[in-house]
Amino acid sequence: MKSKEGKPGLPMRSEATRSTGGSSGALDKETQTKIGQQLRAMYDDVVRQGVPDRFSDLLKRLERGETAERADEEESKP
Repeated sequence: MKSKEGKPGLPMRSEATRSTGGSSGALDKETQTKIGQQLRAMYDDVVRQGVPDRFSDLLKRLERGETAERADEEESKP
C-alpha cells in the first residue's frame, strides 16, 4: 500500500485493531460489550414477538406427519 506521497506504507488498520494495539482482529472488551448491547437491543423486539400461529401450526403438522411416517416405517420392518 502506498501513502499519500506515493511511498510504500502500512495498510490502514480498523478502529478495533487500533484499540487493541495489535493486528489479530480481536476486539477489546469495551467494544465487545457495546456490540453485545446493541445486538440484544435489536433482537429483543424480535424475540418478544414470538412465533406466529401459522408457523406453530405448521410445526405441529410436520411433527404429526413425521411421527406417522416413523410409525409406518416401524410397521413395515420385518
